[in-house]
Amino acid sequence: MTPRFAPGVRLQHDQARQRWIVMAPERMFIPDEIALEVLRLIDGERDEIAIVATLAEKFAAPAPVIAADVRTMLDDLINRGAIVK
Repeated sequence: MTPRFAPGVRLQHDQARQRWIVMAPERMFIPDEIALEVLRLIDGERDEIAIVATLAEKFAAPAPVIAADVRTMLDDLINRGAIVK
């Protein structure tokens, strides 16, 4: 799966809150630091495997553990309508 932000959804830095947020029509999500690492890699070109590999290398962590966490997060964002496959 190659995740991308749904139409009208974007990751942006909110100057007022001094935080990164996911802006969606009529709602907003404030990701934690771990989620932000994943969200920064969602570009519509990298597939889920590439995202997991990048994170595994960056954090020197086992890919299967990261893959499970990334899958759970993406499923949640898909259910919320923020990410599409």
